Amino acid sequence: RRNDLHQEITTRPLIWQHKSCDWRSIMRTTTFIKSTFTFASTLLGRQCVVRPQPSTCSACTTSPIGSSRQTSTQRSMSSSSSSTVDASRVGLDYPQLVVFDLDACLWDQEMYEMSALPGKTTTGDLNGKGEGVTGAYSGHDKISLHQGSLAALQEHAENKYPGMKVCFASSADTPFAEKVGRATLKLLEVVPGMTVWDLVMRDWDGQDVNQIGRQPPLSSNKAATHFPRIREITQIPYDKMLFFDDCNWGDHCGMVARGCKEESSGKSVVTHRTPAGLKEADWRKGLELYKAAQE
Repeated sequence: RRNDLHQEITTRPLIWQHKSCDWRSIMRTTTFIKSTFTFASTLLGRQCVVRPQPSTCSACTTSPIGSSRQTSTQRSMSSSSSSTVDASRVGLDYPQLVVFDLDACLWDQEMYEMSALPGKTTTGDLNGKGEGVTGAYSGHDKISLHQGSLAALQEHAENKYPGMKVCFASSADTPFAEKVGRATLKLLEVVPGMTVWDLVMRDWDGQDVNQIGRQPPLSSNKAATHFPRIREITQIPYDKMLFFDDCNWGDHCGMVARGCKEESSGKSVVTHRTPAGLKEADWRKGLELYKAAQE
């Protein structure tokens, strides 16, 4: 618009340059020029006014999908500061460490039955926390978190239990099954924009403390290999751990409870079986069992 005004002013023929002009023409031309400059000045003045803009976060300037996921994640994480649980109660009212089995416990599939590394994903509602990745496909098989697993991980992401950490202990049958499991952890989301793997890595400052598979130094016996390694790496006592396992192919909960005891207290890992997968009721029951064991 400014360029148009400049062209209008500089190219319009001036009447007083014509020999036949009279004083009325001169006055009309002068009036036109003055009004034009007044309008141009007003317009240019408005363009120079700096108006305060509403503050925005970096996430709000990304693509629509990225923006919605980031803001949802921030909303979920911001609630951590509003936790009413006393952090000094960690290890007393709730465990210092929750250990989840993967296959048929955390999620609904057995990794040794999967045909390919997961790549394709599907999205859906994450317990009212927003839309995120709810399924990862290995061939035609969809892998999804059980509802109790999602509820437990979301509460942990929101810091409902300050000081508590999580990790995984899985005796995946083959090296390929282990790869499928690890790939799935990096796809399924807890809240929009945060995968299960992201959450666990947050707990351990990027260190992988998870014990997945049965290749040496691991074995099919979690009490003999997985949990001693977790105990050594994390330095968290056995009696401050809570373990969930489906136990459909062996009584891992029983073996861990009998074989992983803390010498100082004589108490062992608190365990809870989830033969139908980790339901929300199982999550609540596990927490109850742990608190009762501390009394």
